[in-house]
Amino acid sequence: MTAVELKDQGNRLFAMKKFDAAISCYTKAIIKSPNTPTFFTNRALCHLKLKQWEQAIQDCRQALDMERSLLKAHFFMGQALVELGYYDESIASLKRAHDLAKEQKMNFGDDIASALRSAKKKRWNVLEEKRIQQEIALQTYLNKLIKEEMVRQQDLARQIYKDEDCTEEIEDIEQKHTLHLAEVNALFSSLDERRKKREVPDYLCGRISFELMREPVITPSGITYDKKDVVEHLHRVGHFDPVTRTTLTEDNLIPNLAMKEVIDAFLEENPWGEDY
Repeated sequence: MTAVELKDQGNRLFAMKKFDAAISCYTKAIIKSPNTPTFFTNRALCHLKLKQWEQAIQDCRQALDMERSLLKAHFFMGQALVELGYYDESIASLKRAHDLAKEQKMNFGDDIASALRSAKKKRWNVLEEKRIQQEIALQTYLNKLIKEEMVRQQDLARQIYKDEDCTEEIEDIEQKHTLHLAEVNALFSSLDERRKKREVPDYLCGRISFELMREPVITPSGITYDKKDVVEHLHRVGHFDPVTRTTLTEDNLIPNLAMKEVIDAFLEENPWGEDY
């Protein structure tokens, strides 16, 4: 069988969800034609289906060595990288895939955008968990310092008064530091809401940048974008709606005042959203 015939057989097996058998066909096709990048991306997709993340990444890298603008290689690699916890690298790959889809006018529906949103959320959650643990560690450390200082002052009082009764002084010191502990813990208790998982709802994020929108505008198709992102798209890619592909010009953009009010209200209640 020729390399193309092996690839076609692999495609049929893939459609039947026989991923291991499809990998075997794609591997034989690669042996016959090692410089065909699509054979590698086909095999990478099988590895993704089998959750063989590292093998998928390796195939995508080999494909990209041959063709840097291979959209599927960036897309598949981004999906595999996020599963291994390499969120920054995953986001970079998925952003590249998203840009290539626009440049090459290829329609992947919401698949790439959804994968990119998921990767950004997972990275955000990791950073959030780290922040929460740092706050808890700080609270524990401050409590420890206050208690150590209380013991130090009590020991000092005993040395000063020696044989005299210093019960009242010891109790005063304990009361003072107990108050300090209460104040510190009350401060951290007020941060309980911040300690909860913080997340910006998808509907507040732009469909192009996937970041919190600052100047939402709506198109005749009913899609809301952040103005700077859609204007850049119109100038750099073409005069069409990025999602619906219908004709679109800057004059067609209408400020989405209702969405702007929602975003402003969200930021007022959640100032951390500025860093999302």
